[in-house]
Amino acid sequence: MAVATFHQGGRPLHSHECFDGFGSLKGFGNVSVKLAKGNSGDTCLVRGGACHSSGLRLSVIRASASNTSVADQVLLTSDKSISDSRKKSNETALILIRHGESLWNEKNLFTGCVDVPLTKKGVEEAVEAGKRISNIPVDMIYTSALIRAQMTAMLAMTQHRRKKVPIIMHNETEQAKVWSQIYSEETMKQSIPVITAWQLNERMYGELQGLNKQETADRFGKEQVHEWRRSYDIPPPNGESLEMCAQRAVAYFREHIEPQLLSGKHVMIAAHGNSLRSIIMYLDKLTSQEVISLELSTGIPMLYIFKEGKFIRRGSPVGPSEASVYAYTRTLALYRQKLDEMRH
Repeated sequence: MAVATFHQGGRPLHSHECFDGFGSLKGFGNVSVKLAKGNSGDTCLVRGGACHSSGLRLSVIRASASNTSVADQVLLTSDKSISDSRKKSNETALILIRHGESLWNEKNLFTGCVDVPLTKKGVEEAVEAGKRISNIPVDMIYTSALIRAQMTAMLAMTQHRRKKVPIIMHNETEQAKVWSQIYSEETMKQSIPVITAWQLNERMYGELQGLNKQETADRFGKEQVHEWRRSYDIPPPNGESLEMCAQRAVAYFREHIEPQLLSGKHVMIAAHGNSLRSIIMYLDKLTSQEVISLELSTGIPMLYIFKEGKFIRRGSPVGPSEASVYAYTRTLALYRQKLDEMRH
């Protein structure tokens, strides 16, 4: 009897083939991603940030060895051919999504680690993000401990063609473990574990949290506020610098998420501008100067292929045709083909 007891806490296509029809990346310093939406194009930059536990009552959830074994049971796929193609390719997908617009984004307030939900626009962005990754395999989901990231992950997965159910795992107390047990192995096969971790939270903005950004600039001066927001190692009063955020976010990624990719799992991370900037800094080997010039748009998925110990950025799954969007690699193309066959 299986029991789930977690918590919130071929050849590859060439680069010109992979980018055809959805988005091309142009160097760093001004790393830009051209996103094709119908006949128009958006350009977004990638950026990062963070959140700190100091002074916050956030529950620290670490994925233990026993949790991983349960996750393996949850992730058993009913489609053996998809599993076999994954093993042969030794290739996995990593999807990064910054949460949709939040109520404090809309009000132009410093949010940081304050736990506020999505706006109507944010909900729509999350659903649209889900459509863009609906043909990309997802075995595990990691989110921050904040509701806007969790909402984004859950809403995105409502659009996935595999129709597996994302389930937030609870092991914060013994009672939580018992009360959240799943007693059907078949149900577990059709579920995706969602692990939440405060280490993936947004950067903690200290005494700026809740302040209006324009009023704060008028009070302290634009240069001072810009330094707090865009420098690498200078934190706002009683808050976190990007460097501090990177230390916790990257450490968590290396300790908990990267081993899942190595084991053959496809992973999605729904988090925040600054925590994702930190992870991208690690994946793309950016310097502290390069990372502060990056920006990540809300609700726009970024795809990486993890193969032979290397992360290969594929850009954003946006494009005018299904074929050009999802045929990043032979493995993902085969997965898409299997989804089509299952539908018929």
